[in-house]
Amino acid sequence: MAKVDPTPGVVPPEEEPSEAAELAVSAELVATSVPEYLKAALARVRGGEMGILPVVGGLLLVSIIFQSLNSHFLTAANLVALLVQAALFSMLAMGEIYALLLGEIDLSIGFVAGLGGVILAELLKPTGFDWPWWAAIAVSLAACALIGLIQGSLITRLGLPSFIVTLAGLLFWQGLMLRILGNGGSILVSDATVNGIASGNLTPAASWIVMLAIVGIFGVMTWRRDARRRAAGLVAPPKGVTGLKIGGALAGGVVVVLLCNADRGRLVPIQGVPYVVLLVFLVLALWTFVLGRLRFGRYIYAIGGNAEAARRAGVNLSWIRTFGFVMCSLTAGIGGLIYVSRLRSISTAVEGGTLVLYAVAAAVIGGTSLFGGRGKAVHGVLGGIVIAAIYNGMGLLGVAAPTQYMVTALVLLAAVTIDSLARKGRSPGR
Repeated sequence: MAKVDPTPGVVPPEEEPSEAAELAVSAELVATSVPEYLKAALARVRGGEMGILPVVGGLLLVSIIFQSLNSHFLTAANLVALLVQAALFSMLAMGEIYALLLGEIDLSIGFVAGLGGVILAELLKPTGFDWPWWAAIAVSLAACALIGLIQGSLITRLGLPSFIVTLAGLLFWQGLMLRILGNGGSILVSDATVNGIASGNLTPAASWIVMLAIVGIFGVMTWRRDARRRAAGLVAPPKGVTGLKIGGALAGGVVVVLLCNADRGRLVPIQGVPYVVLLVFLVLALWTFVLGRLRFGRYIYAIGGNAEAARRAGVNLSWIRTFGFVMCSLTAGIGGLIYVSRLRSISTAVEGGTLVLYAVAAAVIGGTSLFGGRGKAVHGVLGGIVIAAIYNGMGLLGVAAPTQYMVTALVLLAAVTIDSLARKGRSPGR
């Protein structure tokens, strides 16, 4: 049997699996062909390890329902608009995942994003500071990270519940945002670079080049990583499975570029991959690397899975938890940038309380556990797309806002139910 790749001094990130899941994992370790690997993966699903299957199935179901009710839903123009709409939800959800992995929650993330947007807009004002766009973005993100540091320190150093600290943060940062905006109530943003993040697009040719470059880098890194692990006798899929992963990434990239390169303009041609989609993908890639490849990410999973065991293994719980909230607020700052770019302004109309609910909902719908220790950055992206698809589809059908809220609530309840049942299947008797 192949050797298991251990992380020195760290407990496993997942909760104790069921006997069926353990047998499936063992089968994956010795699988030498694609059919054997897929058979083992199916056994893991039966053992409660469903991964992203529920959210993918849910997304397909939502698409079928709305397409049957309105044939415009699956058009290229609407799907690209849906991706742009999902960008804010996905970004905030990727930030919230850091707190959820620790078994905590951050209720302030919506107004942290709003405050970051206000700071950005103030620094860009031609009649005010008139900073260059890159400096304004850097300062706004740094301010959001500082907020995470403050809240994380209160939680870890003083032992205060994250629910209370971030609820207080929700109120405090909302008040600070309103005070900065003052009587005017809004700030217009005229910087072309910032506004172009949500409204600008790559050229069709550049879209193909960037996609092929991304898939090429992903393919080389994935193949080399799996090859090194196989050579060292560590856990790694067969070569055929690695090839399927790379082929799947290429197929997905081709579909996205084909959709985005279709002319979706009415008065003037609009083509190419939106910059905001690339921004979401960039953050997804970075946070996936941080959580999956860095020791900090493994410690996050370890603490969320079993904090006491992680402490006994030598993990600095206070530092890791604090920095987890820093990453949460930093990602919220990027969400604030997207918000400002889409509206080309920031105002007192920021619904931070609603945004945090969407962030938590998107993360959970995507597959992140509310119990800590299980989740990935991609779960936030997928969950954000599901929420955007629901609102987009109901918007096409002219469904009233109250019904939209109720439908989203039902989807969230379904996702939590699936997570709870899967957790019981992995850990019988708990």
